[in-house]
Amino acid sequence: MQMEVVVFVVMTLSFILAAMWLKWPIGVSLMAASVIGALVGGVGFPLRHLVEGTFAYLDPILIIATAMVFMEVLRRSGSLENLSRLILLKLHRYPLWLIVSITLFIMFPGMITGLSTATVLTTGAIVAPALIRLEIPRLKVAAMIAMSAIYGMIAPPINVPAMIIGGGVDMPYIGFDLPLIVATFPLAIVVNLALGYSHVRRANMERVLAALRKEDQQAGTVWLHFPLVLVILLLVGIRVFPGIFPNPGIPLIFLIGSGVGVFTGKKFRFFSVATDSLHQGLPVIGILLGIGMFIQIMTLTGVRGLLVMASLSLPSLWRYLGISTMMPLFGAISAYGSASVLGVPFLLAFLGKNEIIVGSALSLISGLGDLMPPTALAGIFAAQVVGEKNYFKVLKYTILPAVLTAVWGIGMIVFANALARIL
Repeated sequence: MQMEVVVFVVMTLSFILAAMWLKWPIGVSLMAASVIGALVGGVGFPLRHLVEGTFAYLDPILIIATAMVFMEVLRRSGSLENLSRLILLKLHRYPLWLIVSITLFIMFPGMITGLSTATVLTTGAIVAPALIRLEIPRLKVAAMIAMSAIYGMIAPPINVPAMIIGGGVDMPYIGFDLPLIVATFPLAIVVNLALGYSHVRRANMERVLAALRKEDQQAGTVWLHFPLVLVILLLVGIRVFPGIFPNPGIPLIFLIGSGVGVFTGKKFRFFSVATDSLHQGLPVIGILLGIGMFIQIMTLTGVRGLLVMASLSLPSLWRYLGISTMMPLFGAISAYGSASVLGVPFLLAFLGKNEIIVGSALSLISGLGDLMPPTALAGIFAAQVVGEKNYFKVLKYTILPAVLTAVWGIGMIVFANALARIL
């Protein structure tokens, strides 16, 4: 047996045992597996490579940290709650547009943080009571929130799995916006319409509106939503008008929005909010540190090259089957880990196709890992938001959307070059 195979098996088993048996955090488990892999691979304790690996995803880490602060500022100021109320009040007569607007609203935090859990626990938690009032069954509400969270995590402008896959092949995170829109928005709208449209169309809107008017509400002023508008303008401006808008960097844009948010809406203590937000984001930051170290050791010991060669040698049919099954299953431990360990070699296996389209599709499929037990971060948190203790009751409503998502992703890979010409 090749030494690289032994190292890969040892690293994978070490990671699984540490994460699932010892119950260590995912990031720490990845780091421990990296150290064990280096020892087994005969390179000792390569301190320089271990440290260098932890800095591989510094940019996504800074984006996640500052975006988490910004989302919490929007929540504490009352901006998100007010937007949810406005959507219901303005679109209650139009069920189709109501579902579409709620879908985009739920996805928003994931779009700017790259985290499905941030989506579930912010906008997902805010709209869940409203969706239940619209007579959508609780389990379907949880499925809508979970799927929207995953699509939001993959949608532009921030897609951490795509950043990880691109970083593994030295491909900059540029030009992904349109492919990621194609990968996520149609799926999100179709899935949520299938789950909720028929219920909303039959709902008693007068009762819903009466309940909304009874609740304590804050006046919906332009000033209340100014931080959100400012951040969107800056994020769009640096992409559409790079010569006019100076690019301060995405982390600084989120910090600017957070600073402005202190002076709008409800009052709160900024440093307390920032501390709480960073505390919530630490597990994901730890995962990115661990993934960077894990990939660095895989590269050093030759395991990464072995995975690339194995992916290249697979027949096309088995390659597509592997993508649609192995990536979501490995993502049960970490969608980011799936993107790094499997996404990078699979991208290299399709070098004849447009890399940006393929990378976007692979990131979409890796995101399904957040539905897979035992971790199932998006699914389990969505179940908790609607008060359901048994996640498997929610899982049955996400199976068909997950299959549709995998098929959509595979289709993007198959027709990557044609799609690239259109986009």
